[in-house]
This record gives sequence, C-alpha cells and structure tokens, in this order.
Amino acid sequence: MRAPPFSAARALAHAALAPAALAWIGTAAVAAQATDRAALEALVDSIAATAIDSGVVAGLSVGVVRGPDTLLLRAYGSADLELDVPTPEDAVYEIGSVTKQFTAAAVLLLEEAGKLSLDDDLSKWMPDYPLDGRALPIRRLLDHTSGIKGYTELPVFGSITVQHLPRDTLVALFGGEPFEFEPGEALIYNNSAYFLLGLIIEKASGSPYEEFVESRVFAPSGMTRSRYCHKDELTPGRAKGYQMGPDGLRPADYLDHTWPYAAGSLCSTVRDLLRWNQALHGDGEGGDLLSRESYREMVTPGTLADGTRLRYAAGLTVTDRDGETRISHGGGIFGYLSELRYFPHADLSIAVLVNTAGPTGPSAIAAAIEDAVLGPTAPLVPRAFGGTLAQFLGTYRGPARGRRMSAVVTEAGGELRIRTGTGDPEPVRWLGGTTFANGATRFTFVRGEVGFDVLQVDQVGGLYVLRRVTR
Repeated sequence: MRAPPFSAARALAHAALAPAALAWIGTAAVAAQATDRAALEALVDSIAATAIDSGVVAGLSVGVVRGPDTLLLRAYGSADLELDVPTPEDAVYEIGSVTKQFTAAAVLLLEEAGKLSLDDDLSKWMPDYPLDGRALPIRRLLDHTSGIKGYTELPVFGSITVQHLPRDTLVALFGGEPFEFEPGEALIYNNSAYFLLGLIIEKASGSPYEEFVESRVFAPSGMTRSRYCHKDELTPGRAKGYQMGPDGLRPADYLDHTWPYAAGSLCSTVRDLLRWNQALHGDGEGGDLLSRESYREMVTPGTLADGTRLRYAAGLTVTDRDGETRISHGGGIFGYLSELRYFPHADLSIAVLVNTAGPTGPSAIAAAIEDAVLGPTAPLVPRAFGGTLAQFLGTYRGPARGRRMSAVVTEAGGELRIRTGTGDPEPVRWLGGTTFANGATRFTFVRGEVGFDVLQVDQVGGLYVLRRVTR
C-alpha cells in the first residue's frame, strides 16, 4: 500500500486502531480517568504495546501536559526496524500538516511587524498568479476557503514527488487548474494555499521560509529539536518512516521536501510540540509568541461569504467537547502520522507522533488519552425534529477534496438518514434549526428559491456545499 501523501485528510489522521487495541481502549480508558498518572501510563503502555506487537506500527511517542505538570512523556517501539534501534525519548518525526499552524503563526508575526496584512490580496504578493479578476485575501489561504485546486489531488503530482524541481513548477501546475469554487463559498482543505503562504512569507520577510520559522517561531518557543525536514541532511534521533505493505511494514516511499514545504515539511518531537502549545496558547488565553490580537485571530474560525461559521481557523481546527473548546490538528506524510491537541479550559496538551503510515491513527490514541484525563463525554440525548423531514429528501452533489461528493438523504422510521459514501444510509441526530449531525460531521440544509436546495456538509477540515439534483 502506498503511503499516504502529506495532505492526508483528517479522516486518515482519525484512522482507527487495530480492533484489539480499540477493544482495550473501550474498557481501560474509563479506569484511567482523572489524574492518576499510573493509570494513564498503563493505558498508553497497553495501547502502544498492542499496536507494536500486532505489527502495524514501528514506533511512537506520546506526551501529555496539564498546566505545569507533565503527566506522560514516553517513547515506544523502534525508530529503525532494520537496525533494531529503540525509539529514543526525544525522537524526531516528520509532522506533516501539523506544520500548517507554524506557517500560520509566521504569517501573523509578519502582520504584527507591518510586513503584510491578512486582507492583502494574493495579487499583491503573487502578481502573476491567474486569479482571473477574483479578489483573494490572504486570510482565505489560511482557512482553506480560497477555492484554489489542491496540488496533492492532481494526478500529475505523483510523478514529481521524487523530483527536485523549482517551486514555481508546482505553482504553474495548480495555478493552471480551474478554481473549485469562488473564494469564500466553501472550504476544501488544500495544500496549494499553504504552499503559496510559504512563498509570501519569504517575500515579506526577505528570508527563506525555513530560516524564518526556525529563528522567529521555533527558537523563541524553546523548540530546540525542531527543524525543516531535509532528506539529504543528517538529523540526530530521527525516526525512520514506514508504511504497510502486503507482507507487513516496509520503508516509506521517498518524498522530496521541496513539495510539502509550508504545508507539511517540518520535523519535531513530542517534547517540542508540548513546548509549542505553551508558547502559542499559554494558559488558554494566548502565550508569549503572538500578541493577544494575533492569537485570537489564529484560533478563531472565520465565516464563509454567506456568514456560515467554520470550524477551521488558521492552521488549526476548533471543535467542541461537552461545551468546551478543543483546538487541534493532525498530519499525515509518507511514513508518519501526527496529532496535536489543546484544551484551553483544562490547560491540557496531548501530542502523539507515529513513524508509520498505516491503520493505527494517532488521533484514536489522543482521544483515548483525552477521555482518560478529562473523563468520557456526556451521552447524547436525542432531540425530536418538529418539522417535516420530507422537505430535505433527495440527492445533493458538489465538489469535495479530490472528488465529487454525493449525499443521498432519505427517511426511515421517522428519522433522517444520509449516505455520503458507498455504505448504507446512516441516521443523523437533530442539533437545531436545519442542522443534523453524525459524529463530528454536521449537515445543514439551506433554503433557496425552490425549497431546501443546498446541503452544507461540515467535516471540520472541509465544509462542502452540495446542490440538490433530485428530489
């Protein structure tokens, strides 16, 4: 199986653990609630052992910090299977799209310095980019609402991943693609926007992207082991990347780091990522790196042009956990998966890094830790929809990430059911108004000229706008 590209969707970051590990989490997480460090250690030790012993993970590192207290900082498995090297405590991993929050912070630092504005049009910094008369402010690059085609979804991208070419080669490729939607009309996660942000950082600062991030973001945050990933440099303590093959784990496919760039080319450690959360968030109101105004800008999701509120801010997702805020982001790149979370109300940070692109997702591990420390979430209480479900029924279609999405809305037994993939229609619960949910995905029906002819599918890292094609 080919390793996932660094643009791996959050669905990949949320990939399930092997069944045995999942079964264990279901029983042990409850026992490890509250602040018992020994119970938390036992929980994570068992999850890691199950994943490693089942042969689906080479190694992983996990860190948990609440306030000034380090609850857990451990490494498991192997950093190098061929040489049988145990994962060192401060192992360096490629963090994929967790990179995006560092890029966003760099942009905001430049705005603080008066070097740019989030309201600057892309044409100011990239005058040759083919906007065809569109207005496209920088802020719509930060939250994936630009409409620009993502380059990792282009068929041609697979042929250049191993090549070292000028960066404008890639800009010409995705710049020649039609916009997927007009700026501000939807949110489709794409790496092209963050690639362009890297180029803007270089123009505004006068420094290479990696130098600016290392000197202005990593250094003041105390991130002494973090750096731009390079395949041709020696990095002490770097864990090798692996992926699942027909006969088990094998070395990950090669990826030239010309291409992930500001969207996914940074390397870090669990300890450094915990330091980063402290520097960025402080005690939940903002740390020392950004001004309070810039911090709020970074962690506050914006809106679409029609006023629809997003759950993606600037390189970070902002979701709800029992009425409290969860700020997080995952990453996936050839041979590595990552997850970093922060809970302002508890001043809690969770970091999980895995050196294997495969079935064990770090988000599942982070979720188990989250429940162990904060307690399980409250059970959902069904609410009856008082209107007529028939007005929503039909098939809706529209652009999604790398594909066209089709949502089939039906009714059975007095409840609404929605199918967005190839499986059976799944029941959704009513949240209020015309919004329903299945897990973290929200479905909002929008009234048009002839009834509810638009369905917004909000998957946090994507807010797809589908239009009704049949009733």
